[in-house]
Amino acid sequence: MKNKLAKFTKQQLFLPVVCVLLVLAVNMIYDISQGNPFYNFFQISLTNGVLQGRLVNILNRGSEVAILAIGMTLVVSASAGTDISVGSVMSLCASFCCMLVAGYGVSSVADASEFAMPLIVGLLGALVMGCICGAFNGALVAYLDIQPMVATLILWSAARAIGLLLCNNLIVYVRVPEFAVYGGYIGPVPTPLIIAAICVVVVSVVLKKTAMGMYIQSVGINKRSSRIAGLNSRRIIFLCYLICGLCAGIAGIVNASRITSADSNNIGLNMELDAILAVALGGNSLGGGKFNLAGSIIGAYTIQAITTTMYNLGVSTAVNPVFKAVIVIAIVAIQSRPLQNAVRKLRSRGKEVQA
Repeated sequence: MKNKLAKFTKQQLFLPVVCVLLVLAVNMIYDISQGNPFYNFFQISLTNGVLQGRLVNILNRGSEVAILAIGMTLVVSASAGTDISVGSVMSLCASFCCMLVAGYGVSSVADASEFAMPLIVGLLGALVMGCICGAFNGALVAYLDIQPMVATLILWSAARAIGLLLCNNLIVYVRVPEFAVYGGYIGPVPTPLIIAAICVVVVSVVLKKTAMGMYIQSVGINKRSSRIAGLNSRRIIFLCYLICGLCAGIAGIVNASRITSADSNNIGLNMELDAILAVALGGNSLGGGKFNLAGSIIGAYTIQAITTTMYNLGVSTAVNPVFKAVIVIAIVAIQSRPLQNAVRKLRSRGKEVQA
């Protein structure tokens, strides 16, 4: 029995699942204390033809972080570093999309007939911009051997400013149903959740049906040995950053569509931290190597669940980063080798005492 329990706790999805259950338990206890068991947090209803409820909102609002977490997982696994520019790249891609659709210097469009370019051009432009940013980061990390955090710091500080320049320092509003649908609903289901699900399925299929997943883990474990074995480690790392930029472009479209505008100062603000935390919560090592995409997705929605729980408990939004920081410290400590070695020594001593 103890052996089975030990094997279960060593599973990579153990940590993210436990975190989700803890968050749900806190909300359950709070609802019971308020005399409304399973009412406030767990209630789901169909209102005006769309699903409503806090659980639905978690899946809806957390989808952007989930999309970012896909690319961040690959980057962390391959390069043992993080892309801290994804939030700013989101903002740049959203700004570029809205600028293309509305036209340079135009602050608002309320009808498709006013579009400077077709909506599809704006959407593709945002995706291409995301790929360009990802390629820029990937080139610095893979081919110039710049430390990932330092390399991505460039776009972290510059991308948002470039977005402002593209929008002529304006908040560009695109208030048309054709654009709002990407952040709204398709039938009763939130569109961001559908988009996130498609991204997860596509990336999962590519990683499982090709050798890409194995190559990424191999490069992350030992880049030099992978190169000796015949893998082009630089190209693999470059491709991971390219995919990460593409994910940021998709998330930027969703975010801009949700608010039907491009607000360069606020879109994607601090979301790079949530994406990194999602990877860590997913049981993935921030030191690179083996990864679990499912864990990162669970981690992304767990972060949104924590945020929603804070609102539910009446905690100020200014305090949320403190809780996230505590979680990061705890996860990094759990993954640290000194702590793991100390736990192993305690277990071995316990077995010796029992013997």
